[in-house]
Amino acid sequence: MKGFRFGYGWKVLLLSVLMVSFALTGCSSSTPSPKQDKPAAVELKLAHFFPSTHPAETELIQPWAKAIEEATGGQVKITSYPGQTLLTADAIYDGVVTGIADIGMSCFSYTRGRFPVLEAFELPGITYNNSKVASKVAWEGIQQLNPQEVQDTKLMMVLTTGPGDLFTKVPVRSLSDLQGLEIRATGLSAKTLEILGATPVAMPQSEAYEALSKGVVQGNLSPVEVLQGWRHAEVTDYLTRTPFLYNTLFFITMNLDKWNSLTPDTQKAIEEVNKKYFEEVAMGLWDKQNESALKWAVEETGMEVIELPQAEAERWISLVKPIQDDFVAKMNEKGLDGQQILETVKKLADKYNQEYK
Repeated sequence: MKGFRFGYGWKVLLLSVLMVSFALTGCSSSTPSPKQDKPAAVELKLAHFFPSTHPAETELIQPWAKAIEEATGGQVKITSYPGQTLLTADAIYDGVVTGIADIGMSCFSYTRGRFPVLEAFELPGITYNNSKVASKVAWEGIQQLNPQEVQDTKLMMVLTTGPGDLFTKVPVRSLSDLQGLEIRATGLSAKTLEILGATPVAMPQSEAYEALSKGVVQGNLSPVEVLQGWRHAEVTDYLTRTPFLYNTLFFITMNLDKWNSLTPDTQKAIEEVNKKYFEEVAMGLWDKQNESALKWAVEETGMEVIELPQAEAERWISLVKPIQDDFVAKMNEKGLDGQQILETVKKLADKYNQEYK
């Protein structure tokens, strides 16, 4: 009898436990399980020197950053710091290397000597029809040459101003008109003009308007966009086409450790956005500005556009060839094949000048 009661009580207890467990299980099944938290978004700081109103910010950086955020499902968010608010223009590349900025946009030439191979894309004597040509040549050329000097960051894209022209207060129709003429120019452009017989005067673009208006200089060698953007068409009267004298190369690059910390899927998504924005926006960004500025300068200020005859242009090109020879010699001193680097650039220029007339 005692054993029976023990067995009966055990069964009752077990049944009670099962009923309670079932009830609890039933209750929990009606309550949604908590969702796993998403990984925290990666916040990236982008430094550049262009004003917040410049097309580099409004038409390239901002839409590109938004597209990356969308492509990565909100996992990568980029905040732009324009107008040198995070880093000065000449400190941006090294600032990306050291992690002060996660991404940076600036000119390679602002730290001349730091990127010796890439100077090939800014050499005078190589004709670029427009910024599309110059940008395609630079981006494809860098991928072919794979220079060591840019291995310390993840290069996202490069873009260029494309050809620069001479804007002057007096007409320049031949080399004789250029002799002794004071022209605002810096860096390699100054060396180029000196060989051609002009007198280069170094000054930032921001000071050129006043210098031109006061007659301190008689001209400027720059992309056509400055005619309107910096209103240089108000203080010059002539534009001489010189598509073989000038090209400036910009970069957008990312801190290498930050890039390597991203998942392969995230990296792939970003590279797809990079490709799209290079092709559809970046490579022709300066063409849009140059075309608009030239139209404004001709229609609003009456600027005269001068096209050099082919024979005259060839004279100018032959005179600046020693700068190319000097580049080749310097590359050879570094143990690189300077002639092969130069030929790579020239062949790509010929190719894309045919494609983008």
